[in-house]
Amino acid sequence: MFKIFIVEDDAKLVSLLKDFLIKYEYETYSVTDFVTVFEQFEQFEPHLVLLDVNLPKYDGYYWCRQFRKTSTCPILFVSARDAKMDQVMALENGADDYITKPFDYEIVLAKIKSHLRRAYGSFAINQSDWTLKVNGLVLDVERLELRLGEKKVELSHTEARILEELMNKAERVVTRERLLGKIWDDQMFVDDNTLNVYITRVRKKLAQHNIKDALQTVRGKGYQLKTNWGKEG
Repeated sequence: MFKIFIVEDDAKLVSLLKDFLIKYEYETYSVTDFVTVFEQFEQFEPHLVLLDVNLPKYDGYYWCRQFRKTSTCPILFVSARDAKMDQVMALENGADDYITKPFDYEIVLAKIKSHLRRAYGSFAINQSDWTLKVNGLVLDVERLELRLGEKKVELSHTEARILEELMNKAERVVTRERLLGKIWDDQMFVDDNTLNVYITRVRKKLAQHNIKDALQTVRGKGYQLKTNWGKEG
């Protein structure tokens, strides 16, 4: 049974969410002490998190960063704040998706199912010893790591899937539509800006290996991973 961790201070909404998710056989846990959120998270060991932005003590962005220190489980923000920058901040702080209130419970369920499939189910990256190598850069899709030499950079599930597609088709253009279809099977619920944010995050992970300007935008088509890093001079 998948476990859903709910961080939301609206007691009525929490009750409705829990009742809805329990009908679909999810185990749920809702936070009541907003000082010890991380301790509760570690004790419950959830498969997925539903997280509000506006919370007592610390906001959702703070808690998302704390969760990401120890876990790569999917984190979905659920918030009444619908500005583009709020969504960008959520993704930049480690979230996998952003749902605005008021929401349709069926859409929330579809997103939960999609992210669980991607992380743990039929679409999960879980093949043992499965790595991709391009010009010395190694993507370990089981351990969610990007390695170059002795240096390792941790990845989220979504970042790993994007890099998997780009490295498999290195030097070729990968369309935005293909990336969306590969990463999110419920494309109708994906804001176009979400992919832009993840591409930025992937660029930052590459930059940690001093690989800059390798992931290029091909206007009107998609993205291309150039593989000439380390060959200058």
